[in-house]
Amino acid sequence: MARQWINCGINHAAFAYAMTTLGSSMINNIFSFYYVKLFLNKYNISESAFHQSQVVYMVWNAVNDPLFGYLQDNSRVPCCSQRRLSILYGAPLYSLSFLIAWFPWSTYSSGDWLSGLHLTVALCAFDALLTFVLLAQCALFAEISSHHHNRLRLIKYNQLASLIGSSSVLFCGMVSTNMENFKAFQAFTVLIAIISCICMMYTGIYSKSRFDSKIYELVDQECADKGASKTACSLSMLKSLTWQILTNRDFQLFVVMNFFQVFILAFFNNFTMIFMEHLIPVDALPSLAKSFMYGAGFILPQNLNTQSLLQSLGYYKIILFTFILEGGMAVLMFILGPQRYYFLAFFLTINMVIIQAAFSLFGLPLADIIDTDLQKYKRSSPLSSMVFGTNALFTKPAQSLAPMIVLNIMNHFGYEKLKDVGQDVMFYLVCLIPMCVAILQVLAWRPFSIRNSHTVDSKYIDT
Repeated sequence: MARQWINCGINHAAFAYAMTTLGSSMINNIFSFYYVKLFLNKYNISESAFHQSQVVYMVWNAVNDPLFGYLQDNSRVPCCSQRRLSILYGAPLYSLSFLIAWFPWSTYSSGDWLSGLHLTVALCAFDALLTFVLLAQCALFAEISSHHHNRLRLIKYNQLASLIGSSSVLFCGMVSTNMENFKAFQAFTVLIAIISCICMMYTGIYSKSRFDSKIYELVDQECADKGASKTACSLSMLKSLTWQILTNRDFQLFVVMNFFQVFILAFFNNFTMIFMEHLIPVDALPSLAKSFMYGAGFILPQNLNTQSLLQSLGYYKIILFTFILEGGMAVLMFILGPQRYYFLAFFLTINMVIIQAAFSLFGLPLADIIDTDLQKYKRSSPLSSMVFGTNALFTKPAQSLAPMIVLNIMNHFGYEKLKDVGQDVMFYLVCLIPMCVAILQVLAWRPFSIRNSHTVDSKYIDT
């Protein structure tokens, strides 16, 4: 009876946790998939304005994660320090920020400076609220339970939520005819924003961290031991804690690997629609078929990471295998050439699937790094948000670098003026970038040492 009650508790905790994934995946996938095409093809943003926006976004994107991470781990304000309250109060603003991109501030002419400002505001506002809410959710993943099988249950619920949420890209494409009907597209984004807000607020109401009552102990004890002022102690603690995280070799290896994962994910999310339009003839695949393929790129990843594989092989081997598979498929596609349209469509779709599937597992190695840090330094509560935030400091710039580099290459061959570019150039991008990234990821991931957490029931006792 007691065991049944505990299982019921962890099931509800997993459900509440996954509701933020449901809400955020609805809006994140639409945003990442459509914003580049929208600003390039409909708002006619210039290359210089696009790059300027991406540079501002890259800096803000990198800085706000460790900033919010430190704030959430060390603040005494409940809406920042308690994970569920961060999600509860951040969710409405997060959903509102999602809508900024889809409503033009004017009738933009080609190269209008206002479209550049619009993109900058849309990117920075959306990322700021995304970071605030999802850092709190990432911290919950490590703090709800330390048991591996409980974390797998969180992932199971998370994958189901992501599966449902990722269908927003499919339905958005069908409703708006892949954004050709822009009014329908705008109406759909408003509906999705409302639904996502409700979902995330459910997490804010019902989720709970094991360390809510211990949230201030680390800073207070450190300050008491040193007899320092709160401000001086906070700065000293920030430097000390950050250094402890950065000198963790497994953390370093993970960050390098994750940087390239974020890069390749942004590459496919931002440009798959453009690649499809230019590399595959219109008569080869109808618009509805393309909508299903775009949707599949976000939906199918949630079906690949089965609990039995994670339990038997562990995340380390699964992630390593995805890198090898990505590289192998890129080599095969390069050998086959650009005229194999159906295989090319399959290649683009399956790459999105594999990359997103591997990315959905990254919470597990980070949670293990957090556990190791907690034990090594005998902390009263884990530095969950700081670890996730410091990781993002180094990996988030890849979200801006990918579109900047790819757009610069395409514009060099005439894309900005003609909205057209040589087929060979795009094909080389599609094959060579995944190939090179996969090789670098294998080299970075192989030395990672935390490989067997799936064989240990619990690394420490839940309290």
